[in-house]
Amino acid sequence: MNPVRIGPYYLPSNVLLAPMAGVTDRPFRVLCRQFGAGLAASEMITSDTRLWNTSKSRNRMNHEGEPSPRVVQLAGADPRALAEAARANVALGAQIIDLNMGCPAKKVCGKLCGSALLTDESLVARILEAVVKSVDVPVTLKIRTGWDREHRNGVNIACLAEASGIAALAVHGRTRADFYAGEAEYSTIRAIKERVAIPVFANGDITTPQKAREVLAFTGADGVMIGRASHGAPWIFRAVNARLREGNAPPPLLRADARDIILGHLDSLYSFYGEETGVRIARKHLGWYCEKLLESPAPIRRELMAAASTTAQFAHAAKHFEDWVGAAAVAA
Repeated sequence: MNPVRIGPYYLPSNVLLAPMAGVTDRPFRVLCRQFGAGLAASEMITSDTRLWNTSKSRNRMNHEGEPSPRVVQLAGADPRALAEAARANVALGAQIIDLNMGCPAKKVCGKLCGSALLTDESLVARILEAVVKSVDVPVTLKIRTGWDREHRNGVNIACLAEASGIAALAVHGRTRADFYAGEAEYSTIRAIKERVAIPVFANGDITTPQKAREVLAFTGADGVMIGRASHGAPWIFRAVNARLREGNAPPPLLRADARDIILGHLDSLYSFYGEETGVRIARKHLGWYCEKLLESPAPIRRELMAAASTTAQFAHAAKHFEDWVGAAAVAA
């Protein structure tokens, strides 16, 4: 595949990590970038700067040690507030601003943010123009195919985006009404790619390297964006990149390497969040690792969820994943 350019940045890979609230924190972004994700945007940050003094917001705006280009995703419905938030984040080190018009969550859409904005194309245009004019870094956009299946206006939004100076577009192949139910459809993404010249990334149900290849072939998109399939499997970017570049799978990840990755991920979470929040945030990642890797995950998962301290949680994880490595050695 040809390398994708977003503003001055040539991406090292056409396979991106989708921004996901509660998941794509700095430790996970750095990990996915190490495995070949071409970009990894921050968790969604509100455009209301009055809410930035919480520990959650401060963590989401922390990019220390993160590889370039650093992407901050903003959500909001007021053009002036979004422009102000974009300028503030660029001052803090953001190198790309991403606008969220794809989140289907009720608490977001209820404020006419996220994918709810797709119902008001004139407001979308005003937001895009205001933010693009406010900063001297590339601005990208994440959308869905429309509000519902009777109102798939993704092509219209994409054309507005291109006319407003948006540098790249990611499209989830569902409407807001679909939430995450059913299967993603890619015909709208293909129609969008046929109408705009800016880079387009296909998103939704891309769970394997083969599926990534099929979606790219069908849509003509410039790359893919992977979300839920990365949970408990940050190495998926390595596999997808190999499939798209060389046409085959990379050597299987050794269990010992996977164990070391998991334990390293825990360390980074504890360092980033501290004791109380670190053990809580690590639980969901450990749950995903267990489900993806272990043959009988339930009892081990329960023990890891019950651990009350980072020390206990790490010790349990180290023991169980060491046993998992040893089981493979015995079987061999």
